[in-house]
Amino acid sequence: MVLERLSLKALRIACLFCAFIGVSLQFSDAHAQSRSQGWRLCNETSFILEAATGRPEGNSSIIVEGWTRLRPGECRIAIAAPLREANYYVMARSSSAHHGGQRMWGGEIPLCVDTTGSFAVESPTSCTAMGLEERSFRAVKIENRNNWTTRLTETEPYGTKLAQNAGVQRLLKDAGVANTSIDGYVGRSTRGAIAAFLNANKLSKDTPDATLIDILEEVANTRSRQVGMTICNRTPNKLWAAIGRRRGNGWESRGWWTLDSDSCARTIDESLIPTPHYVFAEMETDDGMHRLKVASHLFCIARSKFAIVGREGCVVRAYKEAEFVETAAPSDGKLIYEFFERDFEEEPSEDN
Repeated sequence: MVLERLSLKALRIACLFCAFIGVSLQFSDAHAQSRSQGWRLCNETSFILEAATGRPEGNSSIIVEGWTRLRPGECRIAIAAPLREANYYVMARSSSAHHGGQRMWGGEIPLCVDTTGSFAVESPTSCTAMGLEERSFRAVKIENRNNWTTRLTETEPYGTKLAQNAGVQRLLKDAGVANTSIDGYVGRSTRGAIAAFLNANKLSKDTPDATLIDILEEVANTRSRQVGMTICNRTPNKLWAAIGRRRGNGWESRGWWTLDSDSCARTIDESLIPTPHYVFAEMETDDGMHRLKVASHLFCIARSKFAIVGREGCVVRAYKEAEFVETAAPSDGKLIYEFFERDFEEEPSEDN
């Protein structure tokens, strides 16, 4: 297991290793030399990833399936051989256990996915009509019918072994066990944190890495549900929502979250400071968009997805100005805000 794999050479390398910067997911493809017998996906990031793939069917259809779970450092066959020498498609998302928002890996090909669970769908003409969501996939030109490998990497590639170690380090941090460095090299602090966690949970010191990763993911998921900000739509209509909050010494606004009737979205996955937060929403109906009542706190918004620092000079900075509603202060780092139909104006706004 991880605890037993530290060498003096690794220690020397760790001292020279640069700090990890950025979490941009990248890719590389190659004809696999092993007997993998199919399209193999390798996760060489420090995140647990869930991948969706698309394969050609007939002359024009694409079968999209998900989700293939990949631990850090793990490779799995996503589509078994025989393969076609053609374009296949892949995208991946990070596990909800990781803090800081979900990371996405993909490209520019729009395909439909079910974000809520396992699925298999044949290229529908409309994602919305099928109750699905559109995601951007990357095309992979497969040129061998038996073996092909696609590697998912970060800006600083780890390779499979270091990725597994870095994944454990990241999960230790996400689970609130220890604030370890995420570099893939297992030093004294990481080994101590793992040993303390195993001991506290009455687990064997010989617990395999894969099992440790699974347990830490569950702990991190439980922890993330106990803090953060969630917004819920209790209206019979679709909502377009955004949030505003104090961030450091300044302000920040973020959007958009699309909320179907009686659905919720987690907008912040870290412990909240004990001061009021702010929410904005517009309710979509057949006769137009309805604004919130009693909204009076100004923040900046944009037409497309946005994260805007500061709440002054919105128009000068090419943003729109919108009135947000103040929430109650979070309790124990957690806040749930629900939108009801009574919260919106009866008449649609004139500028929509």
